[in-house]
Amino acid sequence: MSHDDQAVRLPLPARGPLDAPDAWKRLRERCPVATVELPSGDSGALLTRYDDVKALLSDPRFAHPTAEDASARLAPEEAGGSSADGTLSLGLPLTGEAHLRWRRRVVRYFTAKRMTELRPVIVDITESLVGGMVASGRPADLKAALAFPLPVHVICDLLGAPPDERDRFSHWSDAFLNVTRFSRRQTAAAHGEFAAYMSGLIAAKRADPGEDVLSMLITQSRAEADGLSDDELRGIGMALLVAGHETTANMIGKMVAMLLADRTRWERLLADPSLVRRAVDEVLRFDANLGGFGIRRYIGEDVRIGGETLPGGTTVFCGLSSANRDEQVFADPDRLDLDRSPNPHLAFGAGPHACLGQSLARIELQVVLEVLLRTLPDLDLAVPVHELRQIRGLEVGGLSEVPVRW
Repeated sequence: MSHDDQAVRLPLPARGPLDAPDAWKRLRERCPVATVELPSGDSGALLTRYDDVKALLSDPRFAHPTAEDASARLAPEEAGGSSADGTLSLGLPLTGEAHLRWRRRVVRYFTAKRMTELRPVIVDITESLVGGMVASGRPADLKAALAFPLPVHVICDLLGAPPDERDRFSHWSDAFLNVTRFSRRQTAAAHGEFAAYMSGLIAAKRADPGEDVLSMLITQSRAEADGLSDDELRGIGMALLVAGHETTANMIGKMVAMLLADRTRWERLLADPSLVRRAVDEVLRFDANLGGFGIRRYIGEDVRIGGETLPGGTTVFCGLSSANRDEQVFADPDRLDLDRSPNPHLAFGAGPHACLGQSLARIELQVVLEVLLRTLPDLDLAVPVHELRQIRGLEVGGLSEVPVRW
């Protein structure tokens, strides 16, 4: 691997909580396959160019590292996580035909059409949460009042779980994704609690199917010779919570902060709400905190990428946020451009592991923006941008609070 005299230490410093590290541009130009050192002391490789990141993510041979093959941990040994690198095992195969088997079944549910049918429900939930935030008075923490609870409501709805379970879902999600706040024991306990809960929910759905994703998968499996097992159904349910809750919650908070950081952006959307869809994709591209250090891939064999040979046994961090600022793909990439189209960003990954719920995530973000623009046109940040605080330790990246006024 090429490097500039020594390994690059992660996390890379940035000037402000919403800013991209200056080092990304230098790495893309001079060191697109960089040796990096993690807070744990382990090392890996970091890809920063769009074409390299997309190529590796699209390669079906490579998946997220497991406890057995991870060569790099995100955090020191005493930190959270139920496997060697701080990741959570959900019991689902991540490569090969077995991976495609369960993914093909789930993707049947997450169609753009079905997700669009959920829009009225998401609008109702969002309006209710915004109403509650307004009733509680200003200033408010938009993340606590809206961004965090909304995806939990939606995930509970998707899984057919009672809405009053959302506080438990929130705790489980946080325990799975925060690699420093929770100990291994706490993470393992949360894993066990949620696995037991999901087993009970699956049994209830078998006895009395509904319109939710678990019921649909159970019904499908009854009609197919190689239907999904209860272990696979449980893993899918847990994966939907982990992938669909905290990632979207943090993106809602960051989206609103980015659009309010420069008031002219908000005013532009107020003047032309038809820009909301493009705005959502542009903030996804512009986000400097996608997936923490980047999406991880374990390289089980030598692979040629970016003009370098990555040896088998390497953990590679695919820098989505850096790739989305690549000057070779995006004109004026460090400007948040509400008119940008097309916008082939990699915020949802690429290839066989691309985010299954991206249609749902886009709809949630669009609805939040539409409701806020309509009901709180005077919305503004209650603190200067530089006072916003980033969450430390969370793999998906985010702001700890988003203080707003109106």
